[in-house]
Amino acid sequence: MPMHLEGSCRCGAVRFGLDSHTPVPYQLCYCSICRKTAGGGGFAINLGGLSASLKIVKGRRSIGVYRAEICDDDGKNCETSSGERNFCKRCATALWLFDPTWPDLIHPFASAIDTPLPAPPARVHLMLRYKPGWVKPRIGRNDETYDLYPKLSLAEWHKKHKVWVR
Repeated sequence: MPMHLEGSCRCGAVRFGLDSHTPVPYQLCYCSICRKTAGGGGFAINLGGLSASLKIVKGRRSIGVYRAEICDDDGKNCETSSGERNFCKRCATALWLFDPTWPDLIHPFASAIDTPLPAPPARVHLMLRYKPGWVKPRIGRNDETYDLYPKLSLAEWHKKHKVWVR
């Protein structure tokens, strides 16, 4: 049985719940999109969840969607991301990311989850290529670092570390 997660925005206008096989907040993303829309520490942490289990308990009309523009490194070739970043229109809390490319998954931001989450045995620091100079990552002994994307998916990482919730 997956772990049930409850989440909300800062002002209380939105409350939601979903089920997750991958509830360990281990992945720190330093890309400019995550960092600027959800990461005050210079990174954001996404979890994984089952999109079919998402229940918006309160505030459906308070939810806005932002689709970021993604550009190559020289800024010349840009396209709108298929990822839908859901946020509270009242207080701007980042809630979750949904991408129709992977319709079975939803990625709530750990910062919006109210349910106590398991502590990670290690962390993965990704998109370090895009971190600003003021961010000094705290890389632990067992942590992994990537300029871009990690080798393992959320599910693969959870299974490798024996924290997959059936």
